[in-house]
Amino acid sequence: MFQDLTLKSAAEKIKNGEISSTEITKYFLDKIETINPQIEAFIDVNKEAVLKRASEADRLTSSDPESVKNKPLHGIPIPVKDLLAVKGEPLRCASKILGNFISPYDATAISKLKDAGAIPMGRLNMDEFAMGSSNENSAFCITKNPWDISRVSGGSSGGSAASVSAGTCLASLGSDTGGSIRQPAAFCGCVGLKPTYGRVSRYGLVAFASSFDQIGPITKNVEDAGLLLHCIAGHDKKDSTSVPKPADDNWLHLKDEVKGLKLGIPKEYREHSIDPDVQNSWDNALKLFEDAGAEIIEISLPHTEYAIATYYILTTAEASSNLARFEGIRYGARVENDTPFDLNAQTRGAGFGPEVKRRIILGTYVLSSGYYDAYYVKAQKVRTLIRSDFEKVFSEVDAIVSPTTPSPAFPIGQKSEDPLEMYLSDIFTISSNLAGNCGISIPCGFSSDPKLPLGLQITGPTFREDIVLNVANAFQARTDWHKQFPNN
Repeated sequence: MFQDLTLKSAAEKIKNGEISSTEITKYFLDKIETINPQIEAFIDVNKEAVLKRASEADRLTSSDPESVKNKPLHGIPIPVKDLLAVKGEPLRCASKILGNFISPYDATAISKLKDAGAIPMGRLNMDEFAMGSSNENSAFCITKNPWDISRVSGGSSGGSAASVSAGTCLASLGSDTGGSIRQPAAFCGCVGLKPTYGRVSRYGLVAFASSFDQIGPITKNVEDAGLLLHCIAGHDKKDSTSVPKPADDNWLHLKDEVKGLKLGIPKEYREHSIDPDVQNSWDNALKLFEDAGAEIIEISLPHTEYAIATYYILTTAEASSNLARFEGIRYGARVENDTPFDLNAQTRGAGFGPEVKRRIILGTYVLSSGYYDAYYVKAQKVRTLIRSDFEKVFSEVDAIVSPTTPSPAFPIGQKSEDPLEMYLSDIFTISSNLAGNCGISIPCGFSSDPKLPLGLQITGPTFREDIVLNVANAFQARTDWHKQFPNN
């Protein structure tokens, strides 16, 4: 049925008149109605508005077929994480602090999606303000893993990954600050791509940590990830951190060979506690690449041990600054009070959840007088060292291959009382955000008991998404893990 289509094949069928946008949109809306009560990936879907857009897409297909030929996502509904602005839709970041705020404009990534012919379809659940690794921090609900609803879907883009895995859409958009696309994609058995920092405009993305955040796709296969990235990438004058590099046409024509490539294996990653099934899937992937003609080389990323601490100093500092704008006066929820100070304090106290409060407090602390040099400045210096580690390694190898996560999806509630243990679940993804590199997670196997998806991470140099996409595509050409979903 429609859920077996890819983005590319669905768009071709719509353009050729084999199916209509209305048909495929109704199909996924019905699936959302049936499946979402169990997994809770969506927190808002304006069914009437989505069907209206689908009808408009069908009219354009009939009246002006030439105009849709250059729209690679024509008529395809794509849901988005609840921190991307879509004009006329709620924008709450899975938080109470924004109340019933309705976005007055489109994020650049959304404008580009619309230009490509896609139809934004609903808001996807997430950890509040993208702060979390399990989707347990949402103010609305906990998104469950479609493979096992007693397990987490990952975070912070858990809703984005679960929606694809459950077959309620063909692809979705998420954001990645420290692994928030790749980790939930691994947990849910999807493909999740984190572009290089600056590759996709952040205009219209509600900021958690401005020097880390990056928008990216979650899809069913690597080809679709390249297609969706091609549609949203590019320079944007509205974002000062957007790099003036156009989308790469090579993303649309991927190779499936790795012969002659040098793939690095960080020795430091083997020193961490890794689930035996994850270790086995990693070893099998390396054997596959070696059999396909790649050279496997042990490398060193010596400052890996400082990545978690560095990340949580810098991102909380940026979060403290970014979230200061939510004070109950200009927009969003408000707890009325006699003085501006009390209004601000009580609004933020009632509006933010425990994890967001924890990070704001930590970030304010490391930026305060007497601690700024001891923590924030030192963390910036270590970030530079971590970036230098990657630059040195990428002068020796083409890409790095590692597990995406040290374990499969863990049970809901298992780590929620221990923030440090939760933070460590992102140990293999965080370094890429500190360095600004691109990376992708692809399905590479299953745990034995229970059967849960495992992810393989391929990390590339900055602005070399073509390398990570080609290496990932070569893996998928030789395996069928990406074709297995919980409803198969």
